Amino acid sequence: MAPVCEATPDAEITLPDHEHSARRARTFLSEAYCTIHHARVLDEAQLLVSELVTNAVRHGGPPVRVRVHCDGSAGLQVSVSDGDPRPPVRRDAAPEAEGGRGVALVDILSDRWGVERADRGKTVWFVLS
Repeated sequence: MAPVCEATPDAEITLPDHEHSARRARTFLSEAYCTIHHARVLDEAQLLVSELVTNAVRHGGPPVRVRVHCDGSAGLQVSVSDGDPRPPVRRDAAPEAEGGRGVALVDILSDRWGVERADRGKTVWFVLS
């Protein structure tokens, strides 16, 4: 089991399968992240969680869950789960495209990221240091 931050417990929220869920995920993250260890990565984390929740709502389906974990170090781990076991697909979006950059942003901005598949869906996670 991963170490746990003594200052901030893990937090999780289940979001509705709705277009406003990304906004709610950003708010949840700002309320749940560890202020001791992660103050410098909050903006990046909010951008990435917004992208992953949007993907989960558009392509994955319910249940959509966001989990925030601090292990007491400089690493913030955020996980977004949805009801579709298929992994996300990185796309090369045209400059004028309104979407298609979420996975690329996670890949570029995070220190590590991955996908864990389950029978009833998947979890996409990222770590920011």
